[in-house]
Amino acid sequence: MRPVREQRIPMPEETCTMTPVKEIRARDFMVIKPVVFTRDTDLLDAVRILVDRRISGAPVVDGRGNLVGILTERDFLRAALVAGYHGESGGCVGDYMSSDVEAVNADDSLLDVATRFVETKHRRYPVMEDNRVVGLVTRQDVLRTVIDTFGPRRSGFRGST
Repeated sequence: MRPVREQRIPMPEETCTMTPVKEIRARDFMVIKPVVFTRDTDLLDAVRILVDRRISGAPVVDGRGNLVGILTERDFLRAALVAGYHGESGGCVGDYMSSDVEAVNADDSLLDVATRFVETKHRRYPVMEDNRVVGLVTRQDVLRTVIDTFGPRRSGFRGST
């Protein structure tokens, strides 16, 4: 009988180098140059862009890049209902956008942004710096960053990937 050789299992901190989660900022994982609309953008054109790019919403800015609203799929569905009931179609983004918009700061931590997503129903936040929209973060961006931070998959999940 051969002697059993002890195998050492590496600890997680030895297998990968991780940036401490508290040091990761919204600017590190935001979408740079997101799709943005203005109040006078044609509503149907805006929705075509959302659908074509497979995104569910986009910030609305004024001529200086200041955040004035957000257009979401829900806002467009509301516009479609109005069109269906009243026979009015079209309009501008400014007619249907949500103007009560929450945003995050480019220097907010990943933990702060994740907490905001957990505590609200929001799916995206514009990222602000010097009162200008500089990016956009979504729930998926947060999840992707967590996965990238903690390294490759190590579970025994055998799903189709």
